Amino acid sequence: MDGIFNVNKPPGMTSHDVVSVVRRLAGQRRVGHAGTLDPAAEGVLLICVGKAIKVVEYLTNDRKSYRAAITLGVSTDTYDAEGRITKRASSVNVGLAEIEAVLAGFRGSIVQVPPAYSAIKRAGQPLYKLARAGIEVLPEPRRVTIYRLEALAWRPPVFTLCVECSKGTYIRSLANDLGERLGCGAHLSHLLRTASGHFTLDAAATIEELGAAFGSGRAEDLLFALDEALLDYDALVVHPERSRAVTHGLSWAAGEAARARAVGERGPVRVYSVEGEIVAMAEYDRGSGRWQPSKVF
Repeated sequence: MDGIFNVNKPPGMTSHDVVSVVRRLAGQRRVGHAGTLDPAAEGVLLICVGKAIKVVEYLTNDRKSYRAAITLGVSTDTYDAEGRITKRASSVNVGLAEIEAVLAGFRGSIVQVPPAYSAIKRAGQPLYKLARAGIEVLPEPRRVTIYRLEALAWRPPVFTLCVECSKGTYIRSLANDLGERLGCGAHLSHLLRTASGHFTLDAAATIEELGAAFGSGRAEDLLFALDEALLDYDALVVHPERSRAVTHGLSWAAGEAARARAVGERGPVRVYSVEGEIVAMAEYDRGSGRWQPSKVF
């Protein structure tokens, strides 16, 4: 079995828990996820099986969309409801207009500091393990992009946001930073991932639906082809002999150099056999005028 399952992860499970469930159901070891969701979060989690493990990096790079509930007036050390309360405001005197004004400062390219309690590794150890051991952790700031940030509802002290962002964005950090900017503190009280690239929540299967599909022999009905992760890239079709060479990592000369340069300048391309099977991702080398496989399937 090779492909991608779009799973609606329930709260209370880690991303690795979901991987373990799929491994057991599919009877395969080559299973991984693209884009970690915190245990308390829910929504779209992409599980790659078999050859699709090779497209995890492309899926991870995709934009993510969320619906986030942020509670004002209470800050925690983890920036979410699971953590220890570090500050509690005596009152929350904030209106929707003030929230809207503050949101404007977080749209576009911003510098964000990840939470100390995160899976980012330092010297091989996840930061959350160091933080729990009482070791002071100062995560490195990183530049991320917030493409969309809109207030959906305001029911004091909770407001709900729609967020579309780049990889590496921590919605927990966004919640904490918004609270600091508003002056009353805040934490993320609920998070739902509504989309990861082209994969959306309305097309996601629950753990129960996935189990039932495997039990009835219909798991393939829920499996997306691995090239669903690559639809934003241009495509090339190669003849049978070249297709075999590509699967061995061999480069080949571009037939129409001008067109190849135009396509290659837009980034990697999908390479298909004449039968319609994806065989590789390739990049164009302007110096040699050749296509070089960068990922072979």
